[in-house]
Order: sequence, then structure tokens, then C-alpha cells
Amino acid sequence: MNDLPAPPKRIALVGAGVIGAAWAARWLLRGTDVAVTDPSSDAPRIVSQALDNARHAWARMGKTPKGEGRLSFFESIDAAVVDADVVQESVPEILELKTQILTEIERSVDATTLIASSTSGLKPSVLQEAMKSPERLVVGHPFNPVYLLPMVEVVGGKLTSAETISRAMTLYESAGMRPLHVRVEVDAFIADRLLEAVWREALWLVNDGVATTKEIDDVIRFGFGLRWAQMGLFENYRIAGGEGGMAHFISQFGPTLSWPWSKLTDTPELTEALIERITEQSDAQSGDYTVRELERIRDDNLVGILLALEANQWGAGQTISKLRG
Repeated sequence: MNDLPAPPKRIALVGAGVIGAAWAARWLLRGTDVAVTDPSSDAPRIVSQALDNARHAWARMGKTPKGEGRLSFFESIDAAVVDADVVQESVPEILELKTQILTEIERSVDATTLIASSTSGLKPSVLQEAMKSPERLVVGHPFNPVYLLPMVEVVGGKLTSAETISRAMTLYESAGMRPLHVRVEVDAFIADRLLEAVWREALWLVNDGVATTKEIDDVIRFGFGLRWAQMGLFENYRIAGGEGGMAHFISQFGPTLSWPWSKLTDTPELTEALIERITEQSDAQSGDYTVRELERIRDDNLVGILLALEANQWGAGQTISKLRG
């Protein structure tokens, strides 16, 4: 398929919430057999719904899989990871829980199995501390919906081997994704550090009564979010500098960084009153839709953006071309 590496034959997923279910959908549509284990009785339903959304989205992109992988559910980690080439952990962001699960995975697989964590911010070096073979652990941090968004941050810990990083990069490429090796291990990696900055400022704007949740979202989705979707931050600012490029942009707007615009060094206290305000505004903004309806609307919009970018062979659109058979 357009020079993509061959996907693994079997992958095991530990945790089937929003992220784990979407991982399952992407791998199944790539033809990989997926074994899932999750203590929740809702796991089969959640995975099934994510798979339905993924099928709908991929069909709209003109990407019909030659054959889906087989999906199976298991009650225990031991049973789920048998013969798995890769195990992707996607349990809640609780350090103690993740380290417990990772050590249990390690006891249940053979020495060649790659182990990856979907953690959105915990350092892999911390996750490795209780492992007997820490060199095979890597963070593979994706973005929701995993079956559509191609970016995945690949982060190694102090004890992660270069071979593991290489294997992980090839693994996610085989899923039709765009892996980025985060070379310096930091909390929250690259993407969530950026998102956290925007999130903090948005909380202040709501807390101070400057804007509602809808007004903030509108500024993003009708404004700079459209630029970010296809060129990112620095490339856009290079254009903003005109013929002088980035150097001119920085000389013109750099001094504004010292102006008291932002409260990024602090976060408003999440009081009951602030939480209630945010919740009420969010309900007024989106409460007419179910979560599943919002997911389908989101996916349809993303597909439209991805197809437009593919037509120009630009940005994330390039990953769609590689997925076409």
C-alpha cells in the first residue's frame, strides 16, 4: 500500500476507553488482528461504536480496507497478549495503575514483544522503574480520534533502546500515521504542553467573564485554528512576516511577549462556581447533540479537511494518499 510498512499481524490493547477503542479501530481497518482486554462490561460496545465511526470516516476518504482484522475480547491481560507483536496500554492516567499494568504486561509476553503506552504526559523513565526489561518500553501518544489523526508522539525513557524507538516508528508508520520522535524526554511531551498553554488561558477568559466557552471555540474554529490545521505555528508566522520572513515577524511582534496579556504562569482555581459556569456554557453550546453525534460531526469535518489537504499534497493530507490501496 503505497510504500507503507506491513502492519503487525496481531496487536493487544490493554484498556478500551476513548483512546484504546480508537486504536482498535485504526488497527482493525489496517487488517491487523486486535485483542482487547478491559475490566468494563461496556468495552465491546465502546469499541464497536468507535469502529462504526472509523468505517464511516475511512469510506468517506475513499479508503476501503481490503480486509479487516479480527477483533476479540479477553478477561485477562495474560490471555489477551498471547502471540501479540505489540501491546499498547491505554489505561487511565494514574501512575500507580499504569506501572502495575505495565509490569503485568511484561510478565505475560515474550522477550521480543514491543510494549507501548498511550500516556499523554507521564515520562517513560518513570513508567520504566518497576520493569525488568525497561529497554522495550516506549510512549506512543496519539490524538483523538486515533483512527483519523495521523500524529503520534514517540518518546523513549532513559532505558529505552534505540532499537525500540526504531521499531515503534516503523510500527506507527505501518498504521498510516505520522510518528514524531520526541528526542528530549519532558513531562507532557510536545503537543500537550502547547495544548495546556491554550487551555490555561481559556480557563482564565471564562473565569474572568471575558468570553464564554462557545466564543472561545469560535475564535479557534473560525480563525487561527484553520491556519494551524494545515501549516502549524511557525510556518504561519513566517508568512505573517511578509517578505522579511520570520526575522521580520519576530522583530515586529517579539516585544509584545513582555506585555501583560497572558496569565500562562498561573491557573484559576477550579472552584465549584467556575466548574458550574463552564459546564452550563458547554451544555448551552453543545447539549443538543449526543457524544456519538458530536463524534460523527467531528469526523466528517476532519475528513473534509484531510481530503482538501490531500488534493494539495500538503500536511496531514499526505498520510491519506499512503493509505489508499
